Amino acid sequence: MKKDSRQLRVGVLGCGPIAQFAHFESAVKASNCRLYAICDAAEDLARRMGATYEPDKIYLDYDQMLADPELEAVIIATSDAFHVPASIKALEAGKHVLCEKPIGLSVEEVETLQAVVERTGKVLQIGHMKRFDHGIEAAKRFIDRDMGERLALKAWYCDSTHRYTMTDAVQPLPILSKAALKPKENPKADLKRYYMLAHGCHLVDLARYLCGEITWVRARLLERFGAYSWFVETEFADGSLGHLDLTVAVRMDWHEGFQLYGQNGSVTAKTFNPWYFRSSEVEIFDERTATYHRPLGADGHFYRRQLEGFARVILDGAPMQGADIADGLASVKAMAAIARSAESGDKIFVADIRGAV
Repeated sequence: MKKDSRQLRVGVLGCGPIAQFAHFESAVKASNCRLYAICDAAEDLARRMGATYEPDKIYLDYDQMLADPELEAVIIATSDAFHVPASIKALEAGKHVLCEKPIGLSVEEVETLQAVVERTGKVLQIGHMKRFDHGIEAAKRFIDRDMGERLALKAWYCDSTHRYTMTDAVQPLPILSKAALKPKENPKADLKRYYMLAHGCHLVDLARYLCGEITWVRARLLERFGAYSWFVETEFADGSLGHLDLTVAVRMDWHEGFQLYGQNGSVTAKTFNPWYFRSSEVEIFDERTATYHRPLGADGHFYRRQLEGFARVILDGAPMQGADIADGLASVKAMAAIARSAESGDKIFVADIRGAV
């Protein structure tokens, strides 16, 4: 594990499961980052994670971590309700931010955050790690360079009833604390909203990453035997069509992927449960040569790769590959539009949307 001579000094806010499963290891393994600090209000959890991952500093107070002049960037790995206020605090303190998805819960709070990003000039990247999936990266290159005009996208994200049986077999046992901070409202009290925010944000961001802005949506939602299924008709700014399928949970294995049809070829992809750290299986068909191309994607640690990409933007001035604040706002608007359309049955224009998801 070779480290670069210049490493971004990163602090992680939150020592819960997502930090344990993804972000601590990413900061330790990333070639251009250093796990400089960790912070959690639960002292028992912070001390235990500190003993395991050995950061330079352990903080129990977020403001104290942000006041550290050596800290350069923060990974926000907290509950969704804390994303915007924690991001604003970090930006105001002069720190760059990599924040877990979704970036916010309403259009208005994300717009408030956007204003702070623009005023401070700091980098804010959202944790849509699928943009750093090697197979999806290869698909994106073909789409942008060689596919020509896009015709239509079909994309699906279907969580599985067997998801936790499978992930419990491969993930470490999460360390929890009774002193952990929790949002005032239980995010799972409204499952429709929770599933859209937790899972729909991935589907929406992938669609936008591959095909550009979503101009309008028309959605239907069916709830049956404890499952929720959204079928969403979309149109993109270039006039291409889309169909998004968000189903939680299917009675089968994890089912995620997309098909994209274009002028000079097509792409099909199968994406795996993220905790297998396995790149998507992608087949690219090039009509001009009548050949298929299938990248191996040997490096499937997209959480580490997204952190390295974040650091390159800050340290090297590299272009942003990850989702920025404009992407985050567009995703929140699209999710809110899907929710409104599912209630009314109407076509909803994304640009017109206000309010919460």
